[in-house]
Formats: sequence, structure tokens, C-alpha cells
Amino acid sequence: KDSDAEDAVEQLYLVVVAIDFGTTSSGYAYSFTKEPECIHVMRRWEGGDPGVSNQKTPTTILLTPERKFHSFGYAARDFYHDLDPTESKHWLYFEKFKMKLHTTGNLTMETDLTAANGKKVKALEIFAYALQFFKEQALKELSDQGGSDFENTEVRWVITVPAIWKQPAKQFMRQAAYKAGMASPENPEQLIIALEPEAASIYCRKLRLHQMIDLSSRAPVNGYSPSDTIGTGFTQAKEHVRHKRQSRTFMVENVIGEIWSELEEGRDRYIVVDSGGGTVDMTVHQIRLPEGHLKELYKATGGPYGSLGVDYEFEKLLCKIFGEDFIEQFKIKRPAAWVDLMIAFESRKRAAAPDRTNPLNITLPFSFIDYYKKFRGHSVEHALRKSNVDFVKWSSQGMLRMSPDAMNALFKPTIDQIVQHLSEVFDKPEVTSVKFLFLVGGFAESPLLQQAVQSAFGARCRVIIPQDVGLTILKGAVLFGLDPAVIKVRRSPLTYGVGVLNRFVEGKHPPEKLLVKDGTRWCTDVFDKFISADQSVALGETVTRSYTPAKPSQLVIVINIYSSEQDNVGFITESGVKKCGTLRLDLTGTDAAVPNRREIKTLMQFGDTEIKAMAIDVATSKSVKVGIDFLNY
Repeated sequence: KDSDAEDAVEQLYLVVVAIDFGTTSSGYAYSFTKEPECIHVMRRWEGGDPGVSNQKTPTTILLTPERKFHSFGYAARDFYHDLDPTESKHWLYFEKFKMKLHTTGNLTMETDLTAANGKKVKALEIFAYALQFFKEQALKELSDQGGSDFENTEVRWVITVPAIWKQPAKQFMRQAAYKAGMASPENPEQLIIALEPEAASIYCRKLRLHQMIDLSSRAPVNGYSPSDTIGTGFTQAKEHVRHKRQSRTFMVENVIGEIWSELEEGRDRYIVVDSGGGTVDMTVHQIRLPEGHLKELYKATGGPYGSLGVDYEFEKLLCKIFGEDFIEQFKIKRPAAWVDLMIAFESRKRAAAPDRTNPLNITLPFSFIDYYKKFRGHSVEHALRKSNVDFVKWSSQGMLRMSPDAMNALFKPTIDQIVQHLSEVFDKPEVTSVKFLFLVGGFAESPLLQQAVQSAFGARCRVIIPQDVGLTILKGAVLFGLDPAVIKVRRSPLTYGVGVLNRFVEGKHPPEKLLVKDGTRWCTDVFDKFISADQSVALGETVTRSYTPAKPSQLVIVINIYSSEQDNVGFITESGVKKCGTLRLDLTGTDAAVPNRREIKTLMQFGDTEIKAMAIDVATSKSVKVGIDFLNY
């Protein structure tokens, strides 16, 4: 599409609403298409935890015993917590469930999630409930602001997902959004899937100098140590915000930030590391001035190295002290108290810093102490003395007292994985001469992670943290929804293709692949490659193939799509080649007076955040209904 056509499309929507659906916390932000330089971040939420800024809400959801939606976020958590233990075991409470889409190898519409009480519910329902909650909150806020009811049809929705998610997980999110009524299969353009580090990157291009913290130049100021200046930097940033009807408005200037003025041609590369609750993923971009278009230089990489890893280490520590059998039992028998304990840990986790000297106290819920005594017959205090875990002591106020070293040790495995992964990316030839590293996402608020990244890579590039770091992705996703064409070139994460028959060539093809049909010698299982792993693809660029129905009466052509991480694939039977989806051409409803040999021309696009397809009947030039499916094949 040329830009004029694109503008016409944009006018349909009065507002773009982006939902950052995170592993640990979620939120939404919006911008009216008439004033794209104002980004409004959702109203402040009721609730909130000590030591945790409540601009986003925890990704927690509560269903009634009848499996109906009850509440989301702090409200879900607080209600669940106040239930009597005899009752709470019938209610279904879910948290941190987004990771299931990343870790499930064979994701389908039927994949289940397990609630805190051990009961199973279809993942699609939970995701749809969550999205529907955000949809209703956002429409309500827009209606309150405008004074009249806001229709869903006037909204273009954007949902963020990690860049390292595979196609099925992206498609799953889209299906959940359809179920939540945000868009429909008939009107798919109303919903855009945005990739988290890309969204962050789009926002980072706009940063002005006062909106970021450069770790490399942060010397002790007026006797403050660097970790103090982080804190003060963040508070000063908040002064720039206009308070308006509880929602916060950020002005995004219609320019590319000054930081880019010092880029020489060819040194205009930077890496964005999005470190969240569940995953860490990173993308390497090149910025083209003056318009600030972006080009991806290396396929998105990352892994499950989010801050959840720190929670998991804490759980391992508790198992070491109190016994795995007790912890497992406690989680099942007192799920609400377990949630409490993890909330108490969360606020201490945020207080961890490289130069901290005083211990961190974590309050143990009364029911933990009580249940432990019943379970073991001796006190929590006794367990701590006996466990010989040096750094964790019992304080007389009923708290676990952790030395800063003990807390830092919980971070170490996760931070080491992030640094290790980044080192591997930095060694790739495409990533030479990266000038900036933007550290974004909720986990980027951790001074321990900041220090580790700065000391590992500070000599190679400038490490920069945007000021409202937890909201970077949200704001970038709004900008992406306003102008999805800003990222002009992407890299395909995998090699994609289909299996075809080729004429058999002696000496070239293996004899076991020979198939003789009507006297013609064919070679089977040949991999016809659409696109290679890490190949760069421009937005709107298509891969074209023509397919002919085996017999004229055939009404549906179903073609299996295969993928591989390898570049050069000869046959679909090779190791590492997996069937990953289907391409379905629906030939019903086209003219009956068809020529004997029909040719269906299929065009596939790999340059967008999702793989898309369209098809044309060559004889009639009519478009043919086509479905590309990575979830239900």
C-alpha cells in the first residue's frame, strides 16, 4: 500500500489503544489519532503494593467457583486473599500465566492453565477474560473522558507479545482477542500484534536527553552514590508529567531525539534489551534518518530469563530451609498465604542494590509459621538454625532476615543468563559497531541488572535506561499502532517452506525419494523454501507460489507448512524440520465455468509481526479465500 491508502485506513479509528499484557503486570495506554503526540497512560489503579509503583496492575485473574470472571489485578488478589481458606480453595486464581504460551511446545486452542488450587481451565478463556477486562476498562475511561459512549469500532487495538514468541503463540493471542470482542476474523486489521522490544525501540528513538539515564556517565553526584542518583532521576522525571483526570499524559515530540545527532552513517545501530517478568528478548535495529525508519539487523533472540527466575530461586531457598515437601503442601493448602509471601518478597526484591549493606527483612505470614509447626512439629526458628543457610537468619519480629549477599545470590543465575545471552549476540558480525544499548522493561528497574549490564558492555556501547522504564513498551506500542509502517525491514526467525514433488534427477536426488506416477519419475519430500532464517524481509514484500488443484472438482487445497532453524534445507524429512502450520485455499464460490487447469497464485508476507497470506485465481483474477494457520492444524 502506498502511504495515501494507509492514511485513509487510519482515519477509520479515532483512537489507538495498546495493551501491554505482561507476565507479572499489565496496563494500557492510548492516543487519539488527531493528536498523536499525546500518549495517555491508563488511570491509576486502586490497590497497589508498598514499594511498587502502581501504574500497571498485576496480571492476576480470579474466577468464581462456577468459572465465571470475577476480577482482575489488585482487586482479584485482594478479594482472593480475604476469602476464608475453606472457601478460597473453590475459587480459581491465576497469576503469571502468560509464560505458558512461551513454554508450551504444542500450543492449541485446547491448552489448559492450572489455577492456584490445582484446577484446570482452558488458557484461551483466561486470556480472553483478561483482554475483555482491559477492553472494558479502556472503553469506559475513553467514554468518561469524552463524555459520550465510545464504540469498540472506533478503536484500533494493539497487543504486545515477546519477539521470541513463535507464530502459534501470536495467533493464540489474536484468537483470544477475537473472543474478547476486540476485532474479528472478518476485520483482522482492527487488531495489531506488536513485538515488545520493537515497541520499546520505536519509543527510544524519540527520547530526549532529560528522559533517560546514561549508566556510563553516572558518577557520584554531590556525595550521592550512583544508585541514589537513579532514584532521584526517576523522581525528577515524574515532574514533567501533566496530571489530568487521574490518567497520565506524556508528550512525545514529533522529532527524533538528540541522542541520534551524534550517529555517523553506518554507526546508527543499537540494541534494545527488553527484560520483563517472564522473558528477556532483544532486537538489533538500525535507524534511518531523517524520518527515523527502523530496520532489523539480526533476528530477535532471548529466552525465559525474566525476573520470575529470581522468585524461583527464592522458592528454592525456602525449600532448602523448610523442605520441599512442606512448601508444596503449603502452596496447595494455603494458596492465599503463599501469594502474600511472594508479595512480601517482591517488595524486598525491589530494594536489592549492589551497594546495599543492611539486611532485607521478609515477613512470613502467620499461617506459614503456624502451618509449619503443625506439619513438622518444631518451629520455623528451629528450621532456620538447623538448615545452615548462612545468610538467612530469623528475626524476633517474625521475619526472615536476608543479608544483601543472600539476596544478590538469588538474582545471580538469571542475570548471568542475560549477560551470557547478550555476549553471544554481541559476537555476531551483524551486531558489530552497536553504539547504544537500551535497557527497558520492568526488570530493567533493578540496579543489580543495570550494574551487571553496564560492567559487561559499558566499554562497547553506551547503556541507556529510559526514565519511565516500565512504561516504555506501552508507549512504544501506541506509537506503533499509530504508524505500523515505521519498521521497514525485519528478519525472519525461522526458515519456512512447503513439501513439493520435483522431477527426479539421477545423481542429484536420493533413490529412496523416487516416486513413479503415470510413467513420470518424481522426487518426493522436496523442501520448497519461502524464506530463510535470519533473511531480511521488507514490509509488504511477498513470496509468490502458484498451486493447481489435483483434480478440477477439488474445492479445498490444504498445503502443509514446514519450518526449521537451519538455513539450507533440502527435504522436509531432514532432522530439525517440523510441520508448523497449514495454508488452506478455499476454492468454493468461484466460477463454475472454470478451465480444466486452474492456477491459484498465493502471496505470502513475512515482513510483518505476523505471517499473512492472500491468493488469486489466475484465470478470473478473483481473490480466493485463504487461511494460514499455525494453531489448529
